[in-house]
Amino acid sequence: MLQYDNSAFYFFALSFITIYIVPSWITIISRVYKALFIKDEAIGAVSRTSAEKAKAEKLKKESKGLAILFKSKGFVINFAITVVLTILFIWLLVSVSSDGEVNTFDPFTILEIDTGSDDKTIKKAFRSLSLKYHPDKNPGDRAAEAKFMMVAKAYEALTDAEARENWEKYGNPDGKQSLAVSIGLPSFLLETGNRNLVLMVYLIFMVGIIPFSVYSYYSDSSKYGEKDVMYDTYSWYHYTLTEHTLVKWLPEVLAGSAEFRKHNVPKTAEDKEAVNQVMSLVKVQMPKPKYNHPVVVKGNVLMHAHLLRQSEQIKSEQMKDDLKYMLRLSTSLIDAMISVCQHQDSLQTAINCIEFGQYVTQGMWVKDSTLLQLPHFTEEEVSHCEKGKGAKAATISEYRSLPDDQKKGMAAFSDEQKKDVAKYLQMLPDVSVESKVFVDDDEDDKVYEGDLCTIRVTLTRNNLDKGEKAGLVHAPRFPFPKQEAWWIILGTKQGKIVHIEKVGDPSRVVEHNIKFLAPAVGEYEFDLYVKSNAYLGLDQKSKVTLTTLDNSSLPEYKVHPDDAVLDDEPTLFEEMLNANIEQDSDDEDDSDDEDDDGKQSASDAIAPKSEADLKKEQLKKTRNQEDDDDDDDDEAEEVYAD
Repeated sequence: MLQYDNSAFYFFALSFITIYIVPSWITIISRVYKALFIKDEAIGAVSRTSAEKAKAEKLKKESKGLAILFKSKGFVINFAITVVLTILFIWLLVSVSSDGEVNTFDPFTILEIDTGSDDKTIKKAFRSLSLKYHPDKNPGDRAAEAKFMMVAKAYEALTDAEARENWEKYGNPDGKQSLAVSIGLPSFLLETGNRNLVLMVYLIFMVGIIPFSVYSYYSDSSKYGEKDVMYDTYSWYHYTLTEHTLVKWLPEVLAGSAEFRKHNVPKTAEDKEAVNQVMSLVKVQMPKPKYNHPVVVKGNVLMHAHLLRQSEQIKSEQMKDDLKYMLRLSTSLIDAMISVCQHQDSLQTAINCIEFGQYVTQGMWVKDSTLLQLPHFTEEEVSHCEKGKGAKAATISEYRSLPDDQKKGMAAFSDEQKKDVAKYLQMLPDVSVESKVFVDDDEDDKVYEGDLCTIRVTLTRNNLDKGEKAGLVHAPRFPFPKQEAWWIILGTKQGKIVHIEKVGDPSRVVEHNIKFLAPAVGEYEFDLYVKSNAYLGLDQKSKVTLTTLDNSSLPEYKVHPDDAVLDDEPTLFEEMLNANIEQDSDDEDDSDDEDDDGKQSASDAIAPKSEADLKKEQLKKTRNQEDDDDDDDDEAEEVYAD
């Protein structure tokens, strides 16, 4: 009879808990190690210029130290669960050590007497326990009933000679058993007093906790699409982004993202006052809002405070945290905007979204000079570069091309600040772009209608040495590390997108292939854009021409004789199908041979047979001949036997 076995339950519980605590402790230890010993480069806390020192220190403060881990709600919950389960694991381990192995039949233990006790002690223990656990004294108690049966079986094993011999040989009074099975659950579950508690716990888990967990996981995961962006956000972008959307309207579009709808809700009067305070900083340079929803308004003014470099003037710490939250999600959300533009086939809007990402990364806006990306530069230094005497530079590229002795705007800079500017210009990407149109495995360089042609774009970072990799973007005003990448776009003159993709390869020379089918006969001119994901003023635009020829002028393709023979042969599927047909035909023919012979002769006279029919007929004749030979052999054996 199956019985509840505490020892077996201990082993089961130990195995089950181990599945959780082992990977959990590995995760906890790895996170603790990273928090204490991780390198600054791994978290992006690099200060290549003094302008990046403040950002690097903040990243270290936010990413290092045990205090950071315990600010994470998920880490605290997981750590608490792991500690509790570890304590339970140790208790179960001690219980297993004390209770021994998985339950085996030991009549002395069952009767609660010492091993080797005499018959008098055995009978006394049996009478005492049988009275204690008798079903008449414990009505409805399954645990007592099971214990009573075990006591009776143990008494039999010690008093009956045959049963005792079986127990001593095989460990069971009934003799050799093929398999001994017990239930790996604690015995207290069978106690009458615990029935209601067990049922209640079962209902809570099976009807409450498990369905709620599945529902929560499904409802949360079903909200997110590509790039971990919510489906509601994609719907919002499809609604707000059109082919006429300008860059200056994109902060409001970003502010309406579904990710911010709970986070940016002004809940108290203090929150509304904080929004008004930020509004006063940016209202003059901010376009008139299209949407008056409080969430959109708050996100819009926060984004403009960042873009206009007014974020340090925000008084509310909560508002600063909300802005930081928006900037943390901005990269993935802007990528989602670009994917929506690609779906809508809006080239100019996609370009505007890419440029918006550049503005967000550098903390600049549409009317700002690209020279403001230089460390320590303000409007005053920019004015000197653009309007002073001597060599002038209106863009970052022009400023970099000037000789060092002609670079203006640094008259009041310290030596350290001048070194920062020089180092920044060295790390600033200097990209050259080349393109080539070709068809794979083609004998000439011509493109014919319907060919799968390739435009290979080769991007070379001239500011890097051979073997050197591109590093993080220099963006002191963006609070998170960001890897340098380039958007490669191929568009038509009509503003349609042929190809758009972000290339994040940090190598010095990067090759990117754009494949598409050659259009109809004619001459085409495409616009090729190579745009930075983070820097302003470094984008490049070039023309790609494509001449498509008529494919009728190509030489006629001639099939090789061997290939033609292979084409005529039946495939494996056809052979299997013909075999099944032949088998079915043979079965029908065997049932009515005489009628088939008459019909066959008539059909032969009416219509000529195909090659397949002839082959099938020959196969059938061969099989019939073999059957006849077998019959002859059988007759010969019978005659010989006689």
